[in-house]
Amino acid sequence: MIDSLIFSMKRRKKCYLLILPTFIVVLLFRYYPAFSGMYYSFFEWDGALVKEWVGLKNYTESLQDVKLLHSFMVVGIFILANLFKLIPSVIVALLIFHLKSERFQYVYRVLFVVPMIIPGIVYMLLWKFFYEPNIGLLNQMLMGLGIVDVSKPLMWLADPKLVIPCIIFMGFPWVGVVSVLIFLAGLQGIPKSVYEAAELDGCGPIKRCLTIEVPLIMAQIRLSLVLMIIGTLKGFEQILIMCNEYGGPDGTANVPGLYMFRMAFMEGRVGYACTLGMLLFIVILALTILSDKFVRVDK
Repeated sequence: MIDSLIFSMKRRKKCYLLILPTFIVVLLFRYYPAFSGMYYSFFEWDGALVKEWVGLKNYTESLQDVKLLHSFMVVGIFILANLFKLIPSVIVALLIFHLKSERFQYVYRVLFVVPMIIPGIVYMLLWKFFYEPNIGLLNQMLMGLGIVDVSKPLMWLADPKLVIPCIIFMGFPWVGVVSVLIFLAGLQGIPKSVYEAAELDGCGPIKRCLTIEVPLIMAQIRLSLVLMIIGTLKGFEQILIMCNEYGGPDGTANVPGLYMFRMAFMEGRVGYACTLGMLLFIVILALTILSDKFVRVDK
């Protein structure tokens, strides 16, 4: 057994040499930062010179941190909102898939890919301008309709009651480019024989969608769900650009990623930030396992 394994490795020596640079880069820029973050989470560290072993003190403090608990509650709201935002992507993918003209299908796929060229920060700044209280498009529209008093414009991103709904509303009508392409790929993988059998059974468009197409692209839906959960929990740049480093007024829209960023780069508590990163990793892992367990894919 061992001899055959050694012989096999010798035969594939060139292949291993080809993937070695990639393995080293992944190890250096992915695994090393992760393990070093785990190591420094047990230290009171400022990111430069001051480093003191504190054991589980950072973890104990984080479990009693009210701001951290609030940030997880906020990101939980965003996850629930983003869960519903997957529905328009499924609907749009179904509509494009059922276009009779293959040329139009191709055109729409291209049109969905084009916005990916635009940097994300430009997209966020446009929405920030949309919510601007004095010259923003939203207030201008509401003032023109007489809904909002010109002398008292709504402070969308500066109002604790409005900042979270404003961030959730961003991206309306919430058609995700990547999600649509993933769902389209799943729909194109459905055998034609399934549609022929459904047509013989007299299955209408709505019934076909609910009983055939959506169940058969459940693997793609689960993938999008996992990517959404990971992206929402890790992300903070949207809040940072739209509001500020504190998460808006009174920290209303503060999320764990933004709190970790502030601890590390503004308050100099890099060790505590590493602890927050480890807790965030545990939460992401737990939610990913739960979504994989409850969103079943029948083969």
